[in-house]
Amino acid sequence: MRIGELAKAAGVSVRSLRYYEEQRLLTSERSPSGQRHFREADIDRVGFIQRLYAAGLSSRTITELLPCVDAPSEATSDAAMERMEQERERLSAHIEELVRTRDALDGLMATNRAHRKTLRRAPAAPSSGGQPSRAVA
Repeated sequence: MRIGELAKAAGVSVRSLRYYEEQRLLTSERSPSGQRHFREADIDRVGFIQRLYAAGLSSRTITELLPCVDAPSEATSDAAMERMEQERERLSAHIEELVRTRDALDGLMATNRAHRKTLRRAPAAPSSGGQPSRAVA
């Protein structure tokens, strides 16, 4: 199938497929005229790549995990597991930082609420016929 057909079947843009190919996440065969041709199985592969991106993985990390998918073995499985553990640790550290940031924001919001309760509106100045008063220097 051609790139446009794959894009439609997988629900992604042609640009995304070109990027995946550039990053070596997806391969195609070229016709004599240079058109890309993909396999039916590439629909599932694109979906898999999309799920990995949605999980927060970079194209570099995905590239490191794909040998376990493409040529499963004990060695590729071990390498993939090690890489996934590293990514999990990275994500956990990021989550902890986000929680600290959220907690700091909650503190600022509480301080703001408390401050707003102490504010009192100044009484409005008496109106002088609808004209604002002007200070004389």
